[in-house]
Amino acid sequence: MSAVAARLFCLPYSGASAMVYARWCRALPSWLAVHPVELPGRGTRAGEPLATDLRGLAADLAGEIEDAIDGPYALFGHSLGSLLAFELAHVLRERGAPPPMLLFASGSEAPAMRDDRDLARPRSDAELIADLRGYRGTPEEALADAELMAIVLPVLRADFLLAGGYVYRPRPALPCPVHVLAGTRDDLGRPALEAWGRETRGDFALDLFEGDHFFIHSRQAEVLGVLDAALSRRMNGGPAALSRAGGSPAGRTLQ
Repeated sequence: MSAVAARLFCLPYSGASAMVYARWCRALPSWLAVHPVELPGRGTRAGEPLATDLRGLAADLAGEIEDAIDGPYALFGHSLGSLLAFELAHVLRERGAPPPMLLFASGSEAPAMRDDRDLARPRSDAELIADLRGYRGTPEEALADAELMAIVLPVLRADFLLAGGYVYRPRPALPCPVHVLAGTRDDLGRPALEAWGRETRGDFALDLFEGDHFFIHSRQAEVLGVLDAALSRRMNGGPAALSRAGGSPAGRTLQ
């Protein structure tokens, strides 16, 4: 493979910036260029207005990354990022861009199975802090840091509105394979995860990792091993990505 043979565009979860994928740039092999996608209102785009329309945001992002698609690429999203990656794949197809070789959907029910209507109203700071505590991904000292929360909570509030305002639209299935990742202790049922398989005309894989909603951090090495193996197979023209009955040595396929 050449120095850069493929690109991986990574969409962050609610309240996060592109920095959550910074370590992936060094941990994945050099032939795979990792592109953490920054959303408006955070990180390097902190001065921009926060988005609350998910489809509009997907359309904007498609316009931004389209020029970087110069060969094989894949999309990865975690939690809200999975939904955004899904809509991004559809927008890119509508714009005539080549499809991704894989769509990785992590930590999320299938779009048709999500019900985020309770997030459609703006939440108070207290409610948002309670939500963060419930996700078990934010230390208590961070939750008690008023200056930090003043930065994080507006982003999280907007991201919840992104999810709460989303309405699933049935469309022709994507031509790219879909590979789902989930944590064993996350509150996601098997039917809601397997429903991702109805969104693709290609192969479907489902891998389960020990951990809660943020298993992509606690089990980073195994997660990246699955991504590396799946993308390497695609690039090398080997067997199709994991089937419903298959599995990965780094993860555990739901039975």
